[in-house]
Amino acid sequence: MGGRPRSGDLGGEQVEGRRAVAALLAVGRRRVREVSMVDGLRDSPILAEIRDCARARRVPIRMVSHAQLQAQATTTAPQGVLARADALNEADLDDLLIQRSAPAEKPFLLALDGITDPQNLGALLRTAEAAGVTGVLIPRHRSARVTATVAKAAAGAIESLAIAGVAGMPSALARAREKGCWVVGLDGVATSCLFDTPVATDAIVVVLGAEGGGLSRLTRQRCDLVVSIPMAGSVSSLNVSAAGALALFEIRRRRAPSGG
Repeated sequence: MGGRPRSGDLGGEQVEGRRAVAALLAVGRRRVREVSMVDGLRDSPILAEIRDCARARRVPIRMVSHAQLQAQATTTAPQGVLARADALNEADLDDLLIQRSAPAEKPFLLALDGITDPQNLGALLRTAEAAGVTGVLIPRHRSARVTATVAKAAAGAIESLAIAGVAGMPSALARAREKGCWVVGLDGVATSCLFDTPVATDAIVVVLGAEGGGLSRLTRQRCDLVVSIPMAGSVSSLNVSAAGALALFEIRRRRAPSGG
């Protein structure tokens, strides 16, 4: 089942926002068709970086009016820049599950079980890249695609992350278990504590459920362990992107050679 990344239906064809467009051009994993930029923008280092990188890659830069760019944009604040590119390349699930001998190279995956809010999805992808996650699993159905809003919230992370679209999350998690990964779900009602997770240093898939609904029944059944974040205040739960950030960086801390 392994092979090269392939173009799938993850999305990502329109990228808006300076940081996101700069990363699209700098990483260079996919073809950029055109960059549109508002004429007369006050210059800045990141705009200069976008122009220089576009020219180096021979990507056309089209200067447009503010009104023209706003008419093309789908986010509320594109920051005067947007780009059109090929769709994101889709990673192969089995490639993400390959076990390697070095502890630092063991799979550290994030599975998103039906995240539908674009801001949450983008924030989680940004956090995943920052925490050193080696791959992300996103369902092909009943989940947000990588829209311009997601790409902007991710601040360029989508260009570096390996993202696999999966037909069904329960079957993908079952496959991960077959390949030797521990599957750990995050759920506010679980009695086990995130900070006591015994398998944090092994090959692991961290699973986050949908906003409000949490883990689906079948997804929960595929988890080896379900943990929660202990809450000390009157608030009973965290937003999924905040909970995901805490969980991923706790796993990352445990996996670091120094423990920090």
